[in-house]
Amino acid sequence: MARRPLPRILSSGGAQLARSREIARTAADSATDVLHPLITLSRGLRKLAATARAKWAATPKERRGPTLFLVAACVLVVALVPYGPLLALVALMGAAAWQGRERPVVKTGPDDAEIARLKGLYEALVPYLSHPEDPEPLFAHGGDWAAVFGDHAFDEDGRITRLRISYPPYFTDGEPASRARIEQLLHAKSGRGREYLFDWDEEGNRLTMRVLSPLPTTIAAQRFVTVPGETVLGFTDADAVQRTVPVRASDGTEDAPAVVWRTGPRSTEPHLLAVGQPGSGTSSLLRSIALQALPHGDVLVIEGSGTGEYACLVGRDGVLAVECGLAGALASLEWAAHETERRLIAANRARQAGRPAPEDTRRPLWLLLDRPSVLGHLAAADGRPDPQDLLQVPLRHGRAASVTVVVAEQFDSVEGLGETVRTHTRARIVLGPAAPDQVAAVLGTAPHTTPVPDVPPGRGYARLGAGPVLRLQVPATPDPYDDATSEAHRRAVLELLPERRTATVAAVAAVETVPGSAPEPEPATHPETHLDTDTAPTVRKEPGTTAFPSPVPAEG
Repeated sequence: MARRPLPRILSSGGAQLARSREIARTAADSATDVLHPLITLSRGLRKLAATARAKWAATPKERRGPTLFLVAACVLVVALVPYGPLLALVALMGAAAWQGRERPVVKTGPDDAEIARLKGLYEALVPYLSHPEDPEPLFAHGGDWAAVFGDHAFDEDGRITRLRISYPPYFTDGEPASRARIEQLLHAKSGRGREYLFDWDEEGNRLTMRVLSPLPTTIAAQRFVTVPGETVLGFTDADAVQRTVPVRASDGTEDAPAVVWRTGPRSTEPHLLAVGQPGSGTSSLLRSIALQALPHGDVLVIEGSGTGEYACLVGRDGVLAVECGLAGALASLEWAAHETERRLIAANRARQAGRPAPEDTRRPLWLLLDRPSVLGHLAAADGRPDPQDLLQVPLRHGRAASVTVVVAEQFDSVEGLGETVRTHTRARIVLGPAAPDQVAAVLGTAPHTTPVPDVPPGRGYARLGAGPVLRLQVPATPDPYDDATSEAHRRAVLELLPERRTATVAAVAAVETVPGSAPEPEPATHPETHLDTDTAPTVRKEPGTTAFPSPVPAEG
């Protein structure tokens, strides 16, 4: 049997039907826009009529007669007043327009999806916050979640951003392991990839959890408003510290809450240890500290990795040396130990004589060591002493001699740090992604927030002495000679660098005059270094490197 063809309107009119529906939809939208004032007035009149009907129904029967007479009298007065009806009509339309306006819907409670999420979180907490012998448990399967959850808030995706939990008094909230289990559960059930702050109220048996906003990464290296002896390590949350510093960010000028580290003779945390993963920003932190220390002191840099991260500091005023080799590092640290002893002896003699300490003993001296464990391995292979052994005198007596030691190391080599370094570096920083136990091993206690796996460079935690653990974002201080550095950050770092010394400028000019030659610069001494003639800084030139002043002559 032959199949009959479909009607033409069904077989070939699909495009025409779609076009017709689009035209009809456009016409309906245009009519709605044109008739929107009329729709608003109609809605308002309907609401006014409903309100009048409700008031009339609520009026007692014995008062309806006088009320009706009063209304009629008002209508008569309005009718007799010149332009009264017109004014009454305008007032009525205005009231109708006000009552008929579209008002935003005010959310008074969680919706069904949010209630389901809260119920699931409640059921997940039952095994941890309940006890079989509790006659009236707060947490029980199928219990009332509204009795223990309060002050809850959600984001646009329906995930929890703030929650207050009431837990039973017998929960062991004083044990870190018990707290960690609850925090890990809340982190997993509320949504990973965000940083949560957990505030335990042990006295009131309440736990408050809230999502923290990311710290700004728009603050670059600059001159911070501080006094000598203060160093801005980075920036943190507004409610974590009481001090703010005016800064220039990419989006304007603002007052940012800063983590300020105080050094000097009155400091309780005179030395610092920074630990992080590769690319986490420890070298950027050391550059930031060096740029802030150079206006008021001298800096000696020991780079164990040998990648040239601190080449921008070579030959600058106030930079005693930038050592990358084992021989230069050992010689520089040996000089630093002798310099610390000399300062202690000079200051002690001045106090015994009733005089103030000499000026050269009060000028800050900064020893910045990046990955000293690498030099320790080289020294062990070469049969030489570990460079960390030469840090005992600066670490133990540096506070009285105005000598500050900053050590940066990676997690995979942190076990190679000596006991002296671990004991005397009471200011600690952890940068980059790290597990809670790794953060606790460095800082001495776990943070109150959940670390996230993906963080920008310079992001981590800081703890000064026995203080609280603070979130930290180090100001962007990249290597200006790196090709990956943006032009804005390069200019910001170069503007903070001191002028080059005369010998370095002459050597650069000689190289530019005679291409392909490497002239030997004249010996030069640092104007701010007060040493005897047998230990005065000299200029050392190694093959393949740039000559720069070294505190002592290099061995070999």
